[in-house]
Amino acid sequence: MPKKNLSALKRHRQSERRKLRNRAVKLTMKSLIKKVHLSVTTHDKEGAKTALAGVIKALNKAASKGVIHKNTASRRISRLSKMVNRLALANELLMQGNP
Repeated sequence: MPKKNLSALKRHRQSERRKLRNRAVKLTMKSLIKKVHLSVTTHDKEGAKTALAGVIKALNKAASKGVIHKNTASRRISRLSKMVNRLALANELLMQGNP
C-alpha cells in the first residue's frame, strides 16, 4: 500500500475544521439579518436598532476572520442600516402627521 502524503492529510483536516466553523458563523449571520428584516417589516424601530447593532458586530467579526470578504460585510451593513434609517424616518413622519 502506498504511503499517503501527510501534509495533504493535514490540509484536509484543517479544511474540514474551517468549513464547520465558517458554516456556523454564516448561519449565525443569516439569523441575525433575518431578525433585522423581521423588525423592519413589523415596524419595530427599537428592535431593529438593537438587532442592527448585533448584525454589525457579527459581520465585522466574520470579515476580520476571513469568513466573508470585507466589502461584502460593508455592503450588507450599509443596506441594513439604510433599511433601519428609513424605518426611523417613516416613524418620525407618521408622528408629525405627514403620511
